[in-house]
Amino acid sequence: MNAILALEDGTVYHGTGFGSPASSCGEVCFNTSMTGYQEILTDPSYKGQIVTMTYPLIGNYGINSLDIESWQAHVAGFVIRELSPIVSNWRSELSLPEYLEKSRIPGIQGIDTRSLVKKLRVRGAMKGFISTEGVGAEEAVRRAKEWPGLVGVDYVKEVTHKTAFAWDEKDEQSAAFKLVQTMTDNASARANRYALPAADIPIVAFDYGIKYNILRRLRQHGFRVQVLPATATAADASKYKPAGVFLSNGPGDPSALGYAVRTAKDLIQSGIPIFGICLGHQILGQALGGKTFKLKFGHRGGNQPVKDLESGRVEITSQNHGFAVDGASLPSEVAVNRINLNDQTVEGLRHRSKPIFSVQYHPEASPGPHDSTPLFAEFRSLIEKRG
Repeated sequence: MNAILALEDGTVYHGTGFGSPASSCGEVCFNTSMTGYQEILTDPSYKGQIVTMTYPLIGNYGINSLDIESWQAHVAGFVIRELSPIVSNWRSELSLPEYLEKSRIPGIQGIDTRSLVKKLRVRGAMKGFISTEGVGAEEAVRRAKEWPGLVGVDYVKEVTHKTAFAWDEKDEQSAAFKLVQTMTDNASARANRYALPAADIPIVAFDYGIKYNILRRLRQHGFRVQVLPATATAADASKYKPAGVFLSNGPGDPSALGYAVRTAKDLIQSGIPIFGICLGHQILGQALGGKTFKLKFGHRGGNQPVKDLESGRVEITSQNHGFAVDGASLPSEVAVNRINLNDQTVEGLRHRSKPIFSVQYHPEASPGPHDSTPLFAEFRSLIEKRG
């Protein structure tokens, strides 16, 4: 298939299509991770976005059903320099093109991704249009310009699970792998896992687009997790008698989520311990009195340096967000305790007197480094101190 990628400024890239014969609009952004394309494709936070990978060779280890991060793929389109002609991994079940075709997502390869990323870094993330259906350049640019964009749009209601559910009640999905060389199929992979601790702390997790590895991490730290839809209220949460509340990641503009902010305010008033990440961090920031704003091109990748201002420790983090909390807008009772060392934006909040904290990045590290994994233990400790 021939493929086309057009930007709102009139720039057009021609390449070879793969995946599904399809067309879509989205915000064109880039991710600097060297691996983890499967997790990126299935991260609900990418709803409404056409993702460009900066690493030049993608697809070499295929796709497997155990590493998906959501109930479906969510990206609007996928842009890469070169598609690997060979899939080589003992866990692979599908090739990348097969998975995108199954998910009805268009992909384009063979374009100058360095040129595209340099443009996005200078101009910022831009509205775009991608097609593998033979659309001409003029039409592609017109459709990119006409797409309304992400600002003010609620994508959360499109990615959240519609009904509440208990995560992994039979403990079949959450245990971490043991690295055993004799594993040859998914059946043996499931058998070679570490034992899970008792699920002795009940919490509720608000699903704004939650990644499954977050739920796995919570279970690995002894939480019994009840997942609630994004539109659930504080009263809905209280029915499960939780010891704590988790606010998840998700897509789009946090300022469009008034219902989630109102629920967070009610939860804050209740005094229950709260931990938020990514979009949950932005919702919490608004509920605490702050404002959010759109970043120029966002933070997406597994190499973002974050400084803990309380300990002086620097973490290398996995991130995926295009909006941030305005630190200057926060009231005095809220401390900014982490910053991004690249642009000094807010990466963490902590309430000075209430059991509330949040981070902008992804401590579940899927994909990415594991520097921030202790945050889940910190959440557990916060709840245990409350008795």
